[in-house]
Amino acid sequence: MTESKLLVKREGDFHYPICFEEDFSNLAQAMLGEGLSDRKICIVTDSNVGPLYEEAVKKALSEVSAEISVFTFEAGEKSKNLDTVSALYQTLISNGLDRKSLLVALGGGVVGDLTGFGAATYLRGIDFIQVPTTLLAQVDSSVGGKTGVDFQQYKNMVGAFHQPRLVYMNLNTLTTLPDEQFACGMGEILKTGLICDGDFFRFVCREQKEIKSLNMKLIATMVRRCCEIKAGVVERDPKEQGERALLNLGHTVGHAVEKLKNLSLLHGQCVAAGLVAAAYLSMKRGLLTEQEYQEIRKGCEDYDLPVHVDGLIPEEVLAATKKDKKMEQGHIKFILMDGIGKSFIDKTVKDEELLSCIQEITL
Repeated sequence: MTESKLLVKREGDFHYPICFEEDFSNLAQAMLGEGLSDRKICIVTDSNVGPLYEEAVKKALSEVSAEISVFTFEAGEKSKNLDTVSALYQTLISNGLDRKSLLVALGGGVVGDLTGFGAATYLRGIDFIQVPTTLLAQVDSSVGGKTGVDFQQYKNMVGAFHQPRLVYMNLNTLTTLPDEQFACGMGEILKTGLICDGDFFRFVCREQKEIKSLNMKLIATMVRRCCEIKAGVVERDPKEQGERALLNLGHTVGHAVEKLKNLSLLHGQCVAAGLVAAAYLSMKRGLLTEQEYQEIRKGCEDYDLPVHVDGLIPEEVLAATKKDKKMEQGHIKFILMDGIGKSFIDKTVKDEELLSCIQEITL
């Protein structure tokens, strides 16, 4: 197994470890190390993850807390809204959680985003920790403090920056992950390599058979590398004033697809389609070769990710991109690739360019 800890820190702002473990047995120790004992705790989880891991996590937490409650909501993106947050607040109030209390996000990206937002806003902000159980959450959404919920099907339109106090990964939770969810995480992993590490992207593509067969040594290496990259970006730009926007590669078109498919496609699947669209636009601008573009398409296909999405009207996808939260003074901050492993922010993408790359994945 890979080295068990990685530190995310920004002087005078935040400081927390990411722990890479094989079970939940060291969770209490990790919490003690961060001064997170003797607090009221509420575990927030969903209807898929709760039956699998709630009891094991509760048992581990009982070493550091005598008062543990659980809030469980229906699994899926459709629950990621203010109604669910409202129900969470009600549970926290009923169980007497105060400003010294702690939320534990046990689950995937939806659980982590919603729990983080609940923690950021309950009593003007309480502590929370991330215990991510999906590949997507482990490599992306659990690190960095972006929290939020969807509003009227617009992705993450209501949210806050609120860093966790600890991220604890039991990598063996990936063995219970459905294939589709595993593929979702691979969408974010491929994205990470394309942003700033071409060697890593090609390693992930080259080792796809071993990775898909759950070679845990390779998976541990892959998860850690993604966390290293994301932690570095977050440390330098925690509130997305500049460089952090690069992490949105594939997300402008991806979020529009996700909305128009009425959340029937998973987030990582939509990101993959968005990556292909961004790669196509980059190729049309002469920034990627045809061979590199095909390499990116093949990387997605090899991990069972969609490179084409049926049932969408390109003009409607274009219109949806204009309502994305990444708009800035009327301009889309679009992430383009300058070769594999190098990306940059571009505010000059015209509607006809955007439409052509949307057509590439929809027609």
